[in-house]
Formats: sequence, C-alpha cells, structure tokens
Amino acid sequence: MTLYLSKSRYCNAVQCEKMLWLLKNKPECFDDSSKNEAVLETGNEVGDLAMGLFGEYTEVPFGDLSEMLKITDDLISKKTKIICEASFSYEGLFCSVDILKNLGRKNVELYEVKSSTSLHDVYYDDVSYQYYVLTKLGYHVKKACLVHINSHYERIGELDLNQLFTIEDLTESAIASVSVVEENIAYFREYMKHRSEPEMGIGEHCFSPYECGFFPYCTRNLPRPNVFDLSAVQLNTKLKYYDKGMVSFEDLVNAGLKAKPLMQVEYELYDKEDYIDKENIRAFLQDITYPLYFLDFETFQPAVPLYDHEYPYSQIPFQYSLHYMKRRNGKLYHKEFLAYPDHDPRRDLAEALCRDIPEDVCVLAYNMAFEKSRIKELANLYPDLSEHLMHIFDNIRDLIIPFQKRWYYSRKMQGSYSIKYVLPALYPDDPELDYHNLDGVHNGAEAAAAFKAMMRMDKKQLEEYRRYLLKYCQLDTYAMVKVLEKLEESIR
Repeated sequence: MTLYLSKSRYCNAVQCEKMLWLLKNKPECFDDSSKNEAVLETGNEVGDLAMGLFGEYTEVPFGDLSEMLKITDDLISKKTKIICEASFSYEGLFCSVDILKNLGRKNVELYEVKSSTSLHDVYYDDVSYQYYVLTKLGYHVKKACLVHINSHYERIGELDLNQLFTIEDLTESAIASVSVVEENIAYFREYMKHRSEPEMGIGEHCFSPYECGFFPYCTRNLPRPNVFDLSAVQLNTKLKYYDKGMVSFEDLVNAGLKAKPLMQVEYELYDKEDYIDKENIRAFLQDITYPLYFLDFETFQPAVPLYDHEYPYSQIPFQYSLHYMKRRNGKLYHKEFLAYPDHDPRRDLAEALCRDIPEDVCVLAYNMAFEKSRIKELANLYPDLSEHLMHIFDNIRDLIIPFQKRWYYSRKMQGSYSIKYVLPALYPDDPELDYHNLDGVHNGAEAAAAFKAMMRMDKKQLEEYRRYLLKYCQLDTYAMVKVLEKLEESIR
C-alpha cells in the first residue's frame, strides 16, 4: 500500500497515529477551532522573511505537486544556489524544504524554519523526516538545520536577519534518526490498512506537542461535564484520574480533589446557591478608594520586531479603555486611546495614559499582572514618563482576586475566574454585557489580529475596525465597573 505522507502529516502521526487515520477517513470530524490562525499566520510571515537569510533566492510557487517537483528539478539542474520551498517526493513521501542550499553534484543543505523561540522535540521529527526523504533520493545532505527566532534580539534600526534568527545544526540527530523514520513509516503503512476506525485511548498525545483537533470527536462518548472540564487542575493530574476511571463529576466528588476543583464539581452536581464570603470581600473593597479608575490594555505580539527597542514577541500595547468615577456611586466617565497602525504606538499611548490617570488615584485592573507589566515596560522605555507611570503602577489593585480566591463563586463560572465567565454568571442574559453582541471584535485575540490587519487596510475599512476595537475595549472596562457593583451589592 502506498502511503502518501507530507512532513506535517508525518509529525501528526508521530504524535498520534489515529490522527493520521482520521485525517484520511473522517476529516469532517476535525474541530477547526483547535487551529490558531494567528499562529499559522505568524509562521507564514516568519517563513517568508527567513527566505532572505542567505541572500538572493528562488521560490518554488505553491500549487500542483507534480509541477512543484518539476520546477525544483529544473532549478537544481540549473545550479540555482538558494531554493525556497524546494519540493521532493519518494514513494509517496513528500516534503517541501523551507530553504535548500544547492551545493552542486547532489550535495545540499536543508533548513527548516520555525517561528518559535526555542527547540521542541517535534522539530527533530520534522527535520529527520526531510533528511530521510532527500537521502533516499540520492542527495548528500551536508547539513540539516533548524532556523528559529532569537528571543534576545533587540531591534535597533534596520532589521538584521542574522541577529533575528538562530540556526541549530541537527545533522547528527537526523542521521541517527534514519532507522527510526524508516520504522515509523513502515508502521504507519500497516496502521493505515485499518478499514474500521482503530481504537486509541485518551492520553498526553491528545495535547502534546499540539492539542489535537479530533479531541472532541474522540471524547464524544464521555459524560458532560467530565474530568477534562476541570479548572485549576493540571493536565497530568486529569489524565491520572481518567486512567483510574474517574471521568464524570460524580466519580470525582470523592476523589480527593483540592478545594477549588472540588467546589466546581460540587456546585455542578448539587446546583448550590452562589457562594459569597462577605468578610473577605468587605476587606477587599476597603482597599479600594476614590477617585477610582478602571484600566484595560489591548496588545499585539509581532514575532518580528517592528519598532526600535522591541524584542520578538514583545507585548506591544496599542489601546486602552478607562472608565472612572470621582466618588463612590458618582457619575461614570470614560476615556480611551487607540493608536493608528502606521507607527510605534507605545510613546503616544504612554503620554495619553499619563494625561488620563492622575498619579495618586486608585486603579483597578482585571488580572493586574498584565497591565502592571506593560506599564513597567513603558516606564523603562521612556525615562521622562517613568515617575508618573510608576505611580500608576504602584496604585493598581486587582479585581480578579475575589473570584480567583473563590470568595465569590457561582456554578455558572464553570470553575473559571476569567471575566468572560464571571461577567455572564453575575449578569445572565444582559445583552449590554454580552461580548457575542459586539461587531467585528469579541476577545483579546481578535483585537490583536484586528490591529495587525489594520496595517494593510484602506482608510474606510480601517475606520470601521477602529470602531470595533473601541467598542470591545470599552466593554472590558465597563464590565469591571459592573463586576465591582455586584461585589458591593453582595455584602449589603
């Protein structure tokens, strides 16, 4: 039986052979929501940029497989030195090499490009598979390397590809793995002969190195909710319970869970009334003073630094929303900032923040570590604004604490203290507080993607997305206002 296998399918099969079978026989059961489109887009951007790492290059255009193979053969025969997406096929095994150095006389070097900042085991499988295919075709692979992002690179001036990328030589590992690749392929060929769906247990392979899009399908017969729906429990602990047959919440109620996951289980099973620890909530609220400001940032993380004094994957704040009250139960005001995507937004945002938030007022954030980290980064970047920014930093309080510590808990929170769960639990069926009712942008990931996409939009579309972003971020801080109201109401 001919096994048609790309390098990505090979890595899928190394993770879980059933994934390979399902991709061929039941592709409609794949949950597309498991795909992180932002990560895929970043990978494409990094791959395109890395093509210029060794100077001038020729790219094999993506299209019909036979045409890609033919173009690659032609380029190699013409002694083209750098070929990107060079494509090869051996007995149904196919791979496109991100960067191929053609040294002549079938001597080559291959370079696999990843947008990660570190090495992962699956990358060794990827490179080893390509090494195997090329050597089977008679090529002498002098080097088999992985190219990835250097997290320590600080951009100053023009982008320096040699500093941005780190090259890891995996040649020895690839040579040592030839027999492993051969054994894997033989095993996959036999495995794919299954006519009916093979059995495969749930395990770490469902989540590592990547969460499998077939997980909802493979767990379709488990009770709902089940052990994998537990919050505040590590995956390896969930798997231990699963292996012991403790799957349903009924199974778990006497399984020795810690306090937080046990609370989730008991509230789900017994439909208890909301838990409210008035004493601790009252103490928390006493630390909140007026004037009171509610702050939320939106950021994006470009893999390739766009601005001076930026590192790969730095969190770049481009927007904030600010609701505030001068006195308790007073009038609610709102201010906001949203950068245009044509320049570094950080200085303008930092200056606006200093204008909008006085130095000595109480500031509330939801999961304040994020906002505090961004403010400290801005303070380090702009010494002339540092004193004011660090006053804001010192006066931030965290609205997440009563929910994180379970001083206020509702079954509807499903064990989570994310505001996306807390808010609808506190205000069910309130359309004004429903993120699903927003246009264009509904969560932080979509906000980051929208700002990045705005860099390529015409003026009309850009202004449309600015409205989406402003509405979304405004809801984030208005949600905090309403959450605080509910906490204050709970202790009366």
